[in-house]
Amino acid sequence: MPPEADPPENMLRLYNTLSRSEEPFEPSRGNTVRMYACGPTVYARAHIGNFRTFVCVDVLRRTLKHLCGYEMHEAINYTDVDDKTIAGAQNAGVSLRDYTDELIRLFRQDAEQLGIEAPEETPRATDEANLRAMGDMILALERNGHTYRRDGSTYFKIATLPQYGRLARLDPEGIRAGARVDNDEYSKDDARDFVLWKASKPDEPSWDVGAGPGRPGWHLECSAMALRLLGGPPIDIHAGGVDLIFPHHENEIAQSEGATKEPFARFWMHIEHLLVENEKMSKSLDNFYTLPAVLARGYRASALRYLLLSSHYRKQLNFTWAGMEQAEESLRRIGDFLARLETVSAGGTYPAAVEAIEKARSSFAGALTGDLNTAAGLAAIFDLVRDINAAIDAKAIGRVDADAARRAIDDFDCVLGVVTLRRAEDAQPPVPVEEIERLIEERRAARGRRDFAAADGIRNSLAERGILLEDNAGGTRWKRK
Repeated sequence: MPPEADPPENMLRLYNTLSRSEEPFEPSRGNTVRMYACGPTVYARAHIGNFRTFVCVDVLRRTLKHLCGYEMHEAINYTDVDDKTIAGAQNAGVSLRDYTDELIRLFRQDAEQLGIEAPEETPRATDEANLRAMGDMILALERNGHTYRRDGSTYFKIATLPQYGRLARLDPEGIRAGARVDNDEYSKDDARDFVLWKASKPDEPSWDVGAGPGRPGWHLECSAMALRLLGGPPIDIHAGGVDLIFPHHENEIAQSEGATKEPFARFWMHIEHLLVENEKMSKSLDNFYTLPAVLARGYRASALRYLLLSSHYRKQLNFTWAGMEQAEESLRRIGDFLARLETVSAGGTYPAAVEAIEKARSSFAGALTGDLNTAAGLAAIFDLVRDINAAIDAKAIGRVDADAARRAIDDFDCVLGVVTLRRAEDAQPPVPVEEIERLIEERRAARGRRDFAAADGIRNSLAERGILLEDNAGGTRWKRK
């Protein structure tokens, strides 16, 4: 027998929507976490509310990897066929594939800018292997007595599954026996039989996977892809926004458990809504923002990522432009701290500095493994910044301590992913690095000949172009505005 994997250094406690409680988490098979998160429905460019979910899922992924020591097998899908994508392609006058290809490209571009790690699997609903898996699931549901057909479409009969509604805590008496719905999305608490496979309509894409010509219902897609790609039930974690609990995730459970007769997912993680200036984001209120819209205001993707993870994922987060300013300032503070660490040159090591670093490491790990408390994790970082800055002021820190503090920040950022993202942004400033360095040298020469007007002109010109110059005892350094 192969040796057992070493237990994780830190045990994660994760809130499980299914049990409505925090539970200790370990993968069910070896050291690999099998996780599925509902990805975007690619009918429009993803907005910052969507990305709150994906950033929080990314923090979960990074916590499992870097704090808990697990391997990851994660799938995030693209829903590229449903009511909305079909309507979008028809309105644009292009094929469904061409329409969704472009939106998938834009999503990947935005996700990369936000520092979201690419999952191991990024399936599309219309991939041939996934469509075959959907057909197999329908056949299994038919064999187990959970389906019926009407007008060429196949429906799931929820009355055949007594546990239906467990995730969403639905009232069994509120379920509309015998009523059915064809739309991919429908109103909350309106529980009724839902479509698995929709009969083909004129001018709509169509496939035949054994249930007649047509296309899959939205709920079927995720069930089939999760089980196919992640090695069968039960998967370890299923994640998504709170708006997906019902009907989407409830219906995923019904399909998967109705087909396999086994539990579908052990843990359900749901991320709360993002508000904008205390209101629901909508185009009618003119508060509907995408990443490019935020960048056009002069902010950076790293600041948006920071803001999106700054509050606990199970609490609503209020996006404001003042909040973006605070996120920028917080990242500048961390950057300035890291730069100040490089000025420490004294030898030796100091117990107070060592204690502050160890305390920060313990506090950070406890916060993130305690149901991903990112707010407390950030507090641990700024406690470290305060304590080590005080040590530098008191000349009570050595080079060894400074290096240890820098490593701690780097380790924290393996989970949060904001400092690394900012460094990458700084490496591609709005002014070429060679030009910045040349202008710094010209400014130094101007100051040397006491031409302060020319020196100030260079500083002001760079500031207008997004580059700030800072003078200190070691010379002049630059940073993005």
